[in-house]
Amino acid sequence: MRIRKYAFAAALAAAASLAAACSGGKAEPAGGTPSSGATTSAAAPAQAKPAAVELRISDSRLGSILTDQAGRTLYGFVPDKKGTSTCGENCVATWPPLTSRSPVTAGSGTSAGLLGTTTRTEGAVQATYGAWPLYYYAGDVRPGDVDGQGVNGIWFVIAANGKLVRAAG
Repeated sequence: MRIRKYAFAAALAAAASLAAACSGGKAEPAGGTPSSGATTSAAAPAQAKPAAVELRISDSRLGSILTDQAGRTLYGFVPDKKGTSTCGENCVATWPPLTSRSPVTAGSGTSAGLLGTTTRTEGAVQATYGAWPLYYYAGDVRPGDVDGQGVNGIWFVIAANGKLVRAAG
């Protein structure tokens, strides 16, 4: 009887975690520890205490590119126009948007003048840089990964000047 009680509690906790992840609520990007206040629609638990997200320029095999303060690469989506996100419900499972409960700030190598926000269709406020809404790639496992570069010819890392880097990944 005691084992059943613990198994039920564990199953209940797992179901609650899954429900929270699938609810479209804010959570950290999949595949590691992103910036400490970033929230996205990926299926990982949200942090209890949000902190500011700082955008930085980091060196990569593609040159100097936009990352968060943890070194997680940020991407732009070619179909996004004039700072408006077109990455919908199915898209965000692979390309979680950079949203934050705290202001996103311009850090080392970035320009505060290129930093902005856009409101997504579900109401979340997404960070933009150079008018590109910012996304993580779920396939990037570690800081510095650029595995999303060039995916389907429409996903690209972003340079310090706010333009997409269309070089081969």
